[in-house]
Amino acid sequence: MTLDDLRVFAAVCRAGSLSGAARELGCTQSAVSQHVKRLERELGLSLLERHTRGVVPTSAGQLLHAGVAEGLGSIDHALRRLGEAARAESGSVRVTTGATTVRHFMAAAVVDFRRRFPRASLEFQTETSSRGCFDALAAGGVDLAWITLGPTDRAVEQRPVVEVPWALAVSVTNPLSARDRVEPADLQDVRLIGLPQNSTSRLQLVARLAEADVRPVFDTSVVDWDTAILLSELGLGVAVVPTLPAWTGPGHPDLRLIPLPALPPLSMGWAVRSWDALSPLARAFTETVADHCARQTADG
Repeated sequence: MTLDDLRVFAAVCRAGSLSGAARELGCTQSAVSQHVKRLERELGLSLLERHTRGVVPTSAGQLLHAGVAEGLGSIDHALRRLGEAARAESGSVRVTTGATTVRHFMAAAVVDFRRRFPRASLEFQTETSSRGCFDALAAGGVDLAWITLGPTDRAVEQRPVVEVPWALAVSVTNPLSARDRVEPADLQDVRLIGLPQNSTSRLQLVARLAEADVRPVFDTSVVDWDTAILLSELGLGVAVVPTLPAWTGPGHPDLRLIPLPALPPLSMGWAVRSWDALSPLARAFTETVADHCARQTADG
């Protein structure tokens, strides 16, 4: 059993076919098959079920693939760190997060970071959920994930950076816009715009409202908070959102963000495989973002 055998097997599981893995790896289908057969022979187990449209891992194959994905991610990460150490400050930092995070939490930090490290590159990978971010971390495809923090069964380390209070976003034409604060009980009969059901922030919001014996009704679903804000400002609904500075001021004349002080704030920050294993560049980026978030909070 070799490292190449394991890499090929992981590629087959990703592609769902031997031919797809061969295309991805730039080799022949026969070579891919030989790698898989060697693994099956040494383990004494069938790892793939062959179907007319491709292959799927058996229960044994699923177990091996989970371990291989985790292990190869660690190996690739270590190799990348060694390469970056040799290149000093000309390496890269790979970040996964939601579609609007850079705008709200990292815009100034990215400018600052690029000024300090002009030879470094930043790569952003958009995911729609914390689960997707954790998958990218496990696979070694990224260094950092910016997420809504919360309990998880994943082998990651989480570090809070900023806490954001909740508010009710409404149009100035909505009768609620005259309020200076909203209580959870006020949302009992309000139909809300919300993120997808599996999003961490929505799950936390629902849990917090349940503690106040409020069962919210979501009749509109959006993929990000910016879309929820747009619909609220247009008077097409209301949304419970984190209070972000980009949504206040002259850029949103028809929007009101009414505080919901009874709800604990939303905690946002970094998730990583291991803080001790982060490259110096990745550490510098996390510190730059944290510094700018602290300034933003102080100014807000």
